Amino acid sequence: MAGADSDDSLYPIAVLIDELRNEDVQLRLNSIKKLSTIALALGVERTRTELLPFLTDTIYDEDEVLLALAEQLGNFTMLVGGPEYVHCLLPPLESLATVEETVVRDKAVESLRKISHEHSPVDLEVHFEPLVKRLASGDWFTSRTSACGLFSVCYPRVSSTVKAEIRQHFRTLCSDDTPMVRRAAASKLGEFAKVLELEYVKSDIISLFTALASDEQDSVRLLAVEAGVSIATLLPQEDLEALVMPTLRQAAEDKSWRVRYMVADKFSDLQKAVGPEITKNDLVPAFQNLLKDCEAEVRAAAANKVKEFCENLPEDSRETIIMTHILPCVKELVSDTNQHVKSALASVIMGLSTILGKDNTIEHLLPLFLAQLKDECPEVRLNIISNLDCVNEVIGIRQLSQSLLPAIVELAEDAKWRVRLAIIEYMPLLAGQLGVEFFDEKLNSLCMAWLVDHVYAIREAATCNLMKLVEKFGAEWAQNTIVPKVLGMANDPNYLHRMTTLFCINALSEVCGQEITTKHMLPVVFKMSNDQVANVRFNVAKSLQKIGPVLDSNCLQTEVKPVLEKLASDQDMDVKYFAQEAITIVFCSE
Repeated sequence: MAGADSDDSLYPIAVLIDELRNEDVQLRLNSIKKLSTIALALGVERTRTELLPFLTDTIYDEDEVLLALAEQLGNFTMLVGGPEYVHCLLPPLESLATVEETVVRDKAVESLRKISHEHSPVDLEVHFEPLVKRLASGDWFTSRTSACGLFSVCYPRVSSTVKAEIRQHFRTLCSDDTPMVRRAAASKLGEFAKVLELEYVKSDIISLFTALASDEQDSVRLLAVEAGVSIATLLPQEDLEALVMPTLRQAAEDKSWRVRYMVADKFSDLQKAVGPEITKNDLVPAFQNLLKDCEAEVRAAAANKVKEFCENLPEDSRETIIMTHILPCVKELVSDTNQHVKSALASVIMGLSTILGKDNTIEHLLPLFLAQLKDECPEVRLNIISNLDCVNEVIGIRQLSQSLLPAIVELAEDAKWRVRLAIIEYMPLLAGQLGVEFFDEKLNSLCMAWLVDHVYAIREAATCNLMKLVEKFGAEWAQNTIVPKVLGMANDPNYLHRMTTLFCINALSEVCGQEITTKHMLPVVFKMSNDQVANVRFNVAKSLQKIGPVLDSNCLQTEVKPVLEKLASDQDMDVKYFAQEAITIVFCSE
């Protein structure tokens, strides 16, 4: 040692080495997370010459430590001296890109992709591209799968000779012996196609796509479907029919339901990519088949796309296609045996009304909505209810209420409390659509009944619902319609219902304003401060704290304070506590 100085300068790396060799994984993990601090302490040169070689040599740790390391190295460019030295980060990341654990490899590839942009074109060819080649021709499948994610980031910035080599490596990986590698190649095929020149998309990518789409492994074929959609967006219209459609048609009828599911899932993207003519000739029959598929998962995925598919149909033939080809399939799905299929359809079917217009909606869609509102599966009913507004826009509230109201009332009294809850949450929107007279006549009593429901969550939601209704219909409506009924519950023999009165007062005081609160609600709260049940009394203290800001200071001092002081000397500990808390908050913030 050449004295104390060099001793000190070696200290951070020595500590790191000690911690990285510690038996405790957590300590090793912590030291990896502190890497940037250590690199700063060492300076750029020693980070390059000591820290990185050390890290490269010690890559044999627990997966979580390696994962943290792979992530850290992606943000290390400035710590090694900026872009001109960024290639120093490649050796440790290359090692991490070959480990067995997938999440570590993925993170290493993510960091490599990130730092690839920081290489100059020259460095990319000298340092980065050789790394990609090494990974692509590695003995272990792990390195070859990692290579698949790196082609597209270096291709656009290298010379044409190197581009040709990259294309060749990608071709080789697409026909690799290991399914995992072909899967990785298939998942990156669309991304790689996007950076290629059009001539190579036609000469190279199409044949690779066709091969991967007929791979023996369904996990490879389904990833090829996604790539097919990306490739379709790159090709001129006249090439689509010959180059891409035969393969996609074949995928839509694949023997594996997973591949067909993928086609259904990507259907809207595919439709946008291929344009109106191919949609009419090819996609409409394919979509019909997917809606009638023998596997429920495929039918559900297709049902989910019904509205989008219909919206994107060419305008001149949209209505005809829907009425003759799509609607018959939809009618069958309404009574499907699988609840996920029915639920998926229910979440989008209402959207068809805006596309088909008033007469078609009343004649063809309303019967379907009503059938779904009577479905035994709650989720189907809820999905219909929560999309009512788009039907209302098309056919008007009078028609809607006559048909749908009985079903809504039935749901509001459903035995499953979650169904009742969902209806409550929808009520303010429904009220806004129906208008105040209709609401008072048909639905007001329901809203009040929920306040005494035996499930707390329903009572709580019903309280919140009242507040939203007052925001919609105004304080005067509240005073005439809601407040008297709420205050009447203060005399209910069931203490839970008396407490609901307090919760409602808390929620309504702000929206009803000072006058109604002081004149009508406050006297009831004061009266309840003498309730037999301690729970009610301490909720009175909480209520007074909540409505304090609405009241004027004179009322607070002369009326509220004496009641709180009385409660603060209550025999019950909880009542005392909440009363004192209310006094502190209300009167200290004055």
